[in-house]
Amino acid sequence: MYLEGKNAIRQAFEAKKTIVKIYIDKNYANRKDEITSLASQNKVKVEFLPRNVLDKKSKTGHHQGYLAETVDFVYSTIEDILENAKNKHQKPFIVILDCIEDPHNFGAIIRSCECAGVHGIIIPKDRACQVNETVVRTSTGAISEMLIAKVVNLRYAIEELHKNDIFVLAAEVGGENIYSKNLDIPLAVVIGSEGNGIRPSIISSCDGIITLPLMGKVNSLNASVACGITIFEVLRQRLKNVQNR
Repeated sequence: MYLEGKNAIRQAFEAKKTIVKIYIDKNYANRKDEITSLASQNKVKVEFLPRNVLDKKSKTGHHQGYLAETVDFVYSTIEDILENAKNKHQKPFIVILDCIEDPHNFGAIIRSCECAGVHGIIIPKDRACQVNETVVRTSTGAISEMLIAKVVNLRYAIEELHKNDIFVLAAEVGGENIYSKNLDIPLAVVIGSEGNGIRPSIISSCDGIITLPLMGKVNSLNASVACGITIFEVLRQRLKNVQNR
């Protein structure tokens, strides 16, 4: 798998991810920059290649003259995510993605989750986008900081969260207004797929439904946008309660 662009590569180094080799546009061979310096510090080999060769290796076409070859993404477990929250002395804050298929949406969600302080993301093994080069690129480096657990069955995963006293809410139409719901609790939020939303079997496993009020004629939001608005409302409430203590 390749990381593309200076920002993604820098953040991978900072997160101590395993980088096998770095490829840089040969026109930058005499340039002393951050990436070559990090590669030298971490004893990672650098190879300078013609731009057209980098273009062929790139999956997105937006490598900016920098590619890094890495080992395949290592998924975490639900236990890892819960431990992450515990180590930070925070209430668990988890996002569950029900069959998100668009890698650009997935990458954007990862970026938003990292910015909002989400402790981890849970995705299903089947019928959903997995971590790939496009996801890594779209996350703009946030993938290096986010724990992602891949599970066989989301309902079983929700049961495990319930056993750890975590409240699970589906972000879907027909529920309680998100702005009137207390979200400063040990929480997991379920975000549905781009076309079909959250599956009924998953909704039935949740503790309730929260809904974003929509004032226009269009009755739905892009999955990554809906996720971003939802998780930042959780963050807003948590920060407000901290300030009021």
